[in-house]
Amino acid sequence: MERSGERAPEAKSGRRALILLGCPEVPVQTSVAIYLSYRLRERGDEVTVAGTGAALKLTKLADPLGRYLGETMNIDRCIGSISEGKIDYDLCFSFAHSDAGISYAGTISYISRAELFVLIFGREAEELSETVEFSCRKLVAKAVHNPMPLKRLIDEVID
Repeated sequence: MERSGERAPEAKSGRRALILLGCPEVPVQTSVAIYLSYRLRERGDEVTVAGTGAALKLTKLADPLGRYLGETMNIDRCIGSISEGKIDYDLCFSFAHSDAGISYAGTISYISRAELFVLIFGREAEELSETVEFSCRKLVAKAVHNPMPLKRLIDEVID
C-alpha cells in the first residue's frame, strides 16, 4: 500500500537474470545493457552482468555507483561456473552483433537452463539472426547508434 508521497516497494520476482555482453564494438550495447539491468532490477529480478573486460569497463564507468548493474563478472568465468554447475540463471539476455556473440549465446543455450533471449543488433542484424540454430527468443533490431529499437523490444519482453 502506498503512503502519501512514497512509492510502494517493487514486488520481488525471485528470478535470477544474466546479461551477457561480448565485444562493445557497437555503441548501443552499453546503454541498452544498463537500461535492461535497470528494468529487470525494477521488477525484482536479481541481475548479474557478465562481459568481456572492455564491456565491463564501459558499463561500470557509465554506472559508477552501481545503481543499475548489479553483480558483474568476467564472461569466461561466468560460462565456466555455469558449465561446472556452480551457478545458473532463470533468464539470460545475450547481446550479439557478431558471430562471436552468437557463439556465446549458443554456449549458454547448451549449458544453462535459463530462458534465453538473444538481442541481435548492428548493421547486419537480420542476416546474423538467420545464423541462430538453437532455441531462444530473438530480439532483432538494426541498431548501431540509436538504442530505441532495442529499448522497444526489451520493453515488450519485460512488460
